[in-house]
Parts: sequence; C-alpha cells; structure tokens
Amino acid sequence: MKSCKKITGVVILTIIFFSTSMIWKNAEAKWWDKGVDVLKTIKSNKAVSGAAQPGIDEIAKAFKEALSIGSKNVVSKLGQVDGFNKDPAIHIPLPEKLNTVKTMLSKFGMSQITDDLELKLNRAAEAATPKAKKLFLKSIKEMSFEDVKKIYNGPKDSATKYFQKTMSPALDKEMKPIVEKSLSEVGAVKTYDNMMGKYKALPFVPDVKADLTDYVVQRGMDGIFHYIAKEEEAIRENPVRQTTALLKKVFSLK
Repeated sequence: MKSCKKITGVVILTIIFFSTSMIWKNAEAKWWDKGVDVLKTIKSNKAVSGAAQPGIDEIAKAFKEALSIGSKNVVSKLGQVDGFNKDPAIHIPLPEKLNTVKTMLSKFGMSQITDDLELKLNRAAEAATPKAKKLFLKSIKEMSFEDVKKIYNGPKDSATKYFQKTMSPALDKEMKPIVEKSLSEVGAVKTYDNMMGKYKALPFVPDVKADLTDYVVQRGMDGIFHYIAKEEEAIRENPVRQTTALLKKVFSLK
C-alpha cells in the first residue's frame, strides 16, 4: 500500500514538472507572435488611442532594448583578443589573392611568415570592432515605429539587414583608420612587405597584390553581422535571455 502511494506521488510530481515546463516553453514561444499581433493592428502611430499607446510603445521599446543588449554582447565578444582569430566562423584568412604566395612560401619552409600575417589581420579586426558599438546604438535609437513593425513582420534576419543597410557606410568609415593604424602597429604591413619580398625572390612566380585594409574592414564587418544575426535569432526565440525587467513585463514572462 505504501509502495503504491509512493509511486502515485512520483507520477503526480512528474506530471506537474512537465506541465509547468511546457507552459513556460509555450509562453516563451508565443512572445514574438504577441508582439506581431499587436503591431499588425496598427495602421500608424497616430491612429492608436491614448489608452492603447503605452503598451505598444513598450513593445517597441522592449524590442529595441533587446537589440541594444544583443549588439553590445557581439561587440564585446569580438572586440577582445582572439575574438576573430580563434573563432572558426569568422576567422580572417589571408586574402584569396595571396593564396599563391602562401603556397609557394610554404614549399620553401617559410609558412611562418604567412601565418604571422594572418594572425595580425585578425588582431586588426579585433582592435577596430569596438567602434561598432555606438553605431549600433545610434541605429537602434533612430528606428522609427514603422521600422520596428517591418522588422517584426519580416524574415528572422530583418533587424540584421536593417543594420547592414543603415550602418555599413558609417561602420566602414569608422573601422578603416583603426584597421590601418592597427595593421601598422602590430607589424602587419612590415610582415606583408617582408613576405612579398621573399615571394618575388622566387623564380617564375606571378605578380600578386592585396589591399589589406579594405580586406580586413570588409571581413570584420561580415563577422560582426554574422553574430548580430545569431543574436537576433536568439532574441526572437526568447527575449528573456536578455534578463531585463522591461522585457519580462512587456511579454508577460515573469
């Protein structure tokens, strides 16, 4: 009899546990749909009544807050030592134009030179990445109510595409002098010249040339937006991972 009661108790606790887990999981899954449903009913910001306005403003504000936190996380992660270098997803290899140089020098036991240059390219990207922080925050701040609606209703990378469109020219401009300075400071320019000198000393090799600054800036931006897309996907799935009071309040996930 006692054994039967114990088994019954365990079954009840198990049911409660899984039921609670499913309720929480469903709540997380529906938060985005909730925001979409609210925003779809709005024709314009002016058309919303005074009573409904605060809630809608909070949804837009919460979304912007999640994007702000996500972008800060990305910049912080990539803007540190080995943020690019030791990440296989965004590690910056030598430009394709220099593949011939790498192959030829490797045959003569001089691969260390190209490996050193590759490391320094990644260091330059890591040094320039922090410049992206203020541009993300500026872009998010300037998002209009219509921008937020379009992002909500668009594909899962809508926010990332929005950032690429609004930020790329400014980000390129901000990163370029940092990359150029960093390439010089870490000795990449000297290493490149040394590498090319040894390469050209080899017989019968084709002439090659690469713009390291433009290359690192572009690959650096690609790496940043790669992880912004990852953050956006995570935000859409569960904004509470950002753990802010506003997000929990707006999406009723207390």
